[in-house]
Amino acid sequence: MEYLSHIERAQVLIEALPYVQKYYGKTIVIKYGGNAMINEELAEAVMSDVILLSLVGIRVVLVHGGGPDINEMLEKTGKESLFVDGLRHTDEETMDIVQMVLCGRVNKNLVGSINRKGGNAIGLCGVDGGTIKAKKFAAKNGHDYGYVGDITSVDPKLIKDSIENGYIPVVSTVAQGIDEDVTYNINADTAAAEIAKALKAEKLILLTDVKGVMMDPSDDTTLIDELHPEEVPELVRSGVIKGGMIPKIDCCVGALRGGVKRTNIVDGRVPHAILIELFSNQGFGTMIR
Repeated sequence: MEYLSHIERAQVLIEALPYVQKYYGKTIVIKYGGNAMINEELAEAVMSDVILLSLVGIRVVLVHGGGPDINEMLEKTGKESLFVDGLRHTDEETMDIVQMVLCGRVNKNLVGSINRKGGNAIGLCGVDGGTIKAKKFAAKNGHDYGYVGDITSVDPKLIKDSIENGYIPVVSTVAQGIDEDVTYNINADTAAAEIAKALKAEKLILLTDVKGVMMDPSDDTTLIDELHPEEVPELVRSGVIKGGMIPKIDCCVGALRGGVKRTNIVDGRVPHAILIELFSNQGFGTMIR
């Protein structure tokens, strides 16, 4: 194993200094999910990154999903996981499990992990304080998604209050229904983008299981480092942006139009991907701005 010399370590810190100054006091929203959530080493790295950001004065908000945990619990209860157009079909029983897992086990495990490492986290869900409100997601092509919600508003007060009181907010993505007396399951990418808009965040980072947007998905050297929103439609038409990448890009573009300054799709399979993106000269993944 190669180790950095003292001079190399100092150089890393010097390189990071202008970025620490740039983001000091600013809000960064991170959507946490995918492989970074289920791989223990990657999960530890994300928690360490989040704590470091907080300690250097960055206002970090962690928005999380929990698909694998939900699938595991559904399997234990004999329920089948059904997806329509990439969204989990959520009947009443499944919604109970989603709420229990996301707002309970996953959220509190993340909070506990941050706190054990010396951070100061607080767990929130979209229902708390009416933070996220939603209506039933409209049926498409005859498909009813069940208790899947379409966000109508985000009230960031509780998140802001938590930050002002020295906490790292860890937010699970269920929402309070405005059309029915129910809670709705919300796509975590969408929720993170809407929260970032409401907070007027400096940056939104989506951790994913790919390097970013690539001209050729089978060739890592074709990574597109930077995109502008007006380039997106043609890349979709040509098939460069396709499948599950389309809604992620849509979330990023929507966040930009809502006042977020920069958005990034970052490979969460790389340890400390968040720090590499924020504090290094080369950046990481695909930036949309």
